[in-house]
Amino acid sequence: MESKKPEEKKTSVNGVVLPERLAALAAMKLSNGKPQGRGPGGGPPGWSRQLEQAHDSKATFKRLLGFLRGRLPLMIAVAILVILGTLLGLAGPWLLGQAVDSLKMSVGGVQVNMERLLKILAVMAFVYGFNSLVQFLQGWTSAKIAQDTVRLLRQKLFMKLQMLPLTYFDTHSHGEILSRATNDIEVVAQVLSRGVVNFIGSIITVFGSLFVMVKMSPLMTLVTLLTIPGSFFLTKFASKKIRKSFLAQQTMLGLLNGHVEEVVSSRKTVKAFNHEKQALGDFSILNHELCRVWLRTRFLMGSVGPLMSFLNNVGYALLAGCGGWLASRGSITVGVIASFIQYSRQFTRPVSEIANQYNEIQSALAGAERVFTVLDEPEEEPVKPEGRLAEIQGDLVFDHVEFAYKPGEPVLKDFSFHVLPGQKIALVGTTGAGKTTVASLLMRFYNIQAGKIMLDGKDLTEVPRRDVRRSIAMVLQETQLFSGSMRENIRFGRLDATDEEVVAAAKLSGADLFIQRMPEGYDTVLSENGGNLSQGQRQLLSITRAILADPPILILDEATSSVDTRTELLIQRAMVQLMKGRTCIVIAHRLSTIRDADSIMVMDGGRIAEQGKHAELVEKRGIYWTLEQSQMGI
Repeated sequence: MESKKPEEKKTSVNGVVLPERLAALAAMKLSNGKPQGRGPGGGPPGWSRQLEQAHDSKATFKRLLGFLRGRLPLMIAVAILVILGTLLGLAGPWLLGQAVDSLKMSVGGVQVNMERLLKILAVMAFVYGFNSLVQFLQGWTSAKIAQDTVRLLRQKLFMKLQMLPLTYFDTHSHGEILSRATNDIEVVAQVLSRGVVNFIGSIITVFGSLFVMVKMSPLMTLVTLLTIPGSFFLTKFASKKIRKSFLAQQTMLGLLNGHVEEVVSSRKTVKAFNHEKQALGDFSILNHELCRVWLRTRFLMGSVGPLMSFLNNVGYALLAGCGGWLASRGSITVGVIASFIQYSRQFTRPVSEIANQYNEIQSALAGAERVFTVLDEPEEEPVKPEGRLAEIQGDLVFDHVEFAYKPGEPVLKDFSFHVLPGQKIALVGTTGAGKTTVASLLMRFYNIQAGKIMLDGKDLTEVPRRDVRRSIAMVLQETQLFSGSMRENIRFGRLDATDEEVVAAAKLSGADLFIQRMPEGYDTVLSENGGNLSQGQRQLLSITRAILADPPILILDEATSSVDTRTELLIQRAMVQLMKGRTCIVIAHRLSTIRDADSIMVMDGGRIAEQGKHAELVEKRGIYWTLEQSQMGI
């Protein structure tokens, strides 16, 4: 008898019921209850995300005002335009009432005071036309203020990112950092361009309409206010439901997009392990749930409009009834009724919008606060000008260095060695022994906790980082190429290099062989991170970049780990010439590549366990000998 597959348990995440396996994935992709990133589309303003508030809104607002300095004339102009536009908007309904009162019913029919009506119509045309011009100028001026402000804010943020130490990037995800430079600043820009203006305009419109309505008819004003509580509670109830449903929709959209991206980017692995059926099954579940949640969200959003229209129409009906009763008694005119209905619309619309506009402003302040948090991060400490070295020879000393990425978890312990100018030193050891850390400390990516690192007899902390990094070329195990041509990627090592020098460096590394076979040669444009090249070709370009830099100190961190044996031989031949007269630190996994090193240091547990030439270490039959035997398959 065939065994029945046990039913997979399900759980709820943000109102979405998923199998436990996918629910766990959903929980990982959520950050503080919110989906990471937002998909296309969107919800009603202020309903698409939870209300975010800055921890210190007052201080953030004051600091944001500091970025508006120098734009005071434009800000005054916007304030004047907002007030003027609101007053012109309030004048429209009153003029409409006056136009209606130019028509009088009599026994003989309708009597029209044509002269008065034409004057009123002319004034109305001027008011509405001028108001359109005011609205245009207001929008353009607000957008200019906003874009000038966020341009400065974005510039300062990007400059700050260049000055932050690597420890900041180690403790913050790339997505989080990008969110500060894109999403948070974009929210600030949107609110500065229209949110604040609309908020102020709505407040003026509400109080202005209320004042005019009270002056025209206190009784009809009271009737207008009767529907406000119903609209308020409906909006509050609906926004809560829609926000929750929209959050679930965005969660599902993020999961679905992530699943598709993961399967497409790993298509070889999926096919190799016959995982297509499982991938399709997961996609079907996520796709079905997204459809269900999307329909629920659209149902809730679609129901709010008709309900609000119903309440508004009830209010208009009450106004018409009350106005007709007052007109029959001669208390008001028909024109007053017409004006009052227009004012009631101007009054109720901003009332429902003010809360959402306030939420948007709070979200913008929260975004600005997150940006300011990055701007307040401590930078790499500056070095005094007298610490500069005119010409670096390459004499390196690690003197009892202690270092840990995390307190209590030391990576280097009492680490010491001396490299003379022109020497080739190799660092070998098992994964996690601290080899790459040595290179990172030499590049001043991190600060040591104890001991000293000396460069040409001077403490490395007293030498400007730019001088240190200008004198060291580093080839990492993980290649990093940039958008642009091959020529531009090679020239990244030295921006002032000529085309002839670029070609010469490529010939020295052996990269010229494959570059010449490319469709456009050195002008071939690379895709994202050199996706149209093999791993070995990308590594060759990185090495060529280092050769072009022509530094006194060279660091090779597993530089030939991603190339084939033939390419490795070409690189080694080039390196023999490149390393002459330079201090070289080679971090190697293949021991065959460092047999000619002046000194080989075997690292174990953050210390130098063995040191000597290749033959000496083999004779000791210690850790180095064991590593060599394992690589030889013995």
